[in-house]
Amino acid sequence: MVCCWRAAGRGIRPPAFGGSALRREEVGIPVDLARPFTSRVSRRSVVKAGAMGLFAAELAVLGKLVTKPDRMALAATSLPDIQFDIGNFIAPAQNFNGIPFRFGPVFTGFATLRLNRAPTKTDQSNLAIALNDIEAVFPFSPSGAFTFISYGVPYFNRLPGGINGALVQQFMPHITSGRNPDGTTNALAEAVPSPTDVSSANPGVTKKTFNVAVTIERNDMLLTVRSDSQNNLNNILNWLFFNSNNLGGNAIASPPGFSTLFTVTSARLMFQQNGLPKQVATQNNLPYTARIRDTSPMWMSMADQQVDGSGPAAITTFAGNASAHLTDKVAGNYFDNGSIQHLSHVIQDLAQFYATAAQDPPDGETYQERVQYMFRSNDTSTADGLPNDGFADQFTNGGGPAFLDNRFQGPGDAALNAQGIGTFQGAKRMGHESALQRSSRAADGTPIHVRMDGPGFNNMDVPGGSNQPKLQFTVFVPTAEFFRVMRVNQASLDLVNQFGVADDDNGLERFITPTRRQNFLVPPRRHRAFPLLELT
Repeated sequence: MVCCWRAAGRGIRPPAFGGSALRREEVGIPVDLARPFTSRVSRRSVVKAGAMGLFAAELAVLGKLVTKPDRMALAATSLPDIQFDIGNFIAPAQNFNGIPFRFGPVFTGFATLRLNRAPTKTDQSNLAIALNDIEAVFPFSPSGAFTFISYGVPYFNRLPGGINGALVQQFMPHITSGRNPDGTTNALAEAVPSPTDVSSANPGVTKKTFNVAVTIERNDMLLTVRSDSQNNLNNILNWLFFNSNNLGGNAIASPPGFSTLFTVTSARLMFQQNGLPKQVATQNNLPYTARIRDTSPMWMSMADQQVDGSGPAAITTFAGNASAHLTDKVAGNYFDNGSIQHLSHVIQDLAQFYATAAQDPPDGETYQERVQYMFRSNDTSTADGLPNDGFADQFTNGGGPAFLDNRFQGPGDAALNAQGIGTFQGAKRMGHESALQRSSRAADGTPIHVRMDGPGFNNMDVPGGSNQPKLQFTVFVPTAEFFRVMRVNQASLDLVNQFGVADDDNGLERFITPTRRQNFLVPPRRHRAFPLLELT
């Protein structure tokens, strides 16, 4: 049965890239199929209380600090089947200190969603049309919007038989080596606490400042929206879930029933622009503001957007590529160009990270130590592309350069760090990147992940309710088990215990408190609207 909202096949088609927002009649949607538009709704009146209200307030504040990026337009002819493969639609890499870095849109919004009932095939049609509408009105570019949608285990449990039933299992990608902690081989499995998370699973783990237990979330869906414009993010979320009937300034009816079909359980904002964390710190009078590097896009003063720090999108898919293929699916399967998206919410203890000699005698956390925590503990004085010694003043303005190389030195590098072999002053000190690289790359050195993390600043999960620096972390990987192992290696407690590395020299682990985690399956674009529902 064709839904009454819009006739089948009459949705908006994507416009030419780089164009301005198009009105309904300009892109082939008959005006008479729209619900009556009573009045133009302003951003202020549309914003709802709760999660979306806080999100909008955070966007409004940050929007005043952002400098509109001057981006080179890239031409592309079609939208990617790998939903998050936006490389052909953003500006090329830029060199800093001779090292290529690439930056995505300034703002990223993560809306976690709970379904209030099982979706129907009509809902599936409406969601497909709505996502097409967004891409027609907003160019698939940083000036417009990138929209990705993914699904958690609870969604698949709503389908006949659940995630382990015959329907889902017929199409679910399976890992080809090992098993998940739940005993299954599904590429999608629930997230688990990582070894240094505060959790009943880790009774000996505590954090100095933000001792908050991690929650393994149970959302049905995750919507990720990216744009250089805070207005675009607000507009899209309000149009989808709060009946604004206003899409990009056009009188376009909101999807019918979505305001009751979905509950927005959280709306999280990530921002990314060189120098923006320092500006936010200055605006909020954070006590360590003077120690944040004024050119860095990250709270910890070192950029992590190195081009060689992420793989090509294809390597993270279930079908894989020539470098790595970790599931039983191949091109042509239902979920071939799909992937696993992990989402974490992390409080950063920057007061401890930037501690001065007076706060943490005798030396405090110098730049030389911080850069080793971030990357690896090789001798910082070498001139072979590794981090340098920093400035004479190891604390003011970051204490050293923000843009550093992230060289892959093999999966055994972390073990050398732990033993103090070839390290700065012979110290046994773990590096965050070195530990991750124990398992994060293919045999040919290609990263098997696409990271999409960046700063946040809000009061979510903070004891006492103060706004604090956050890491909004999301990553695309081929399987949930691959991410679990990578996170275990990030902590590297096996090496720490084997070689006697001090707890305060174990990478970034003591400075971060993940408070929420969940895994999602992001399907190919062609199946992004309530996958498998058409087969029920």
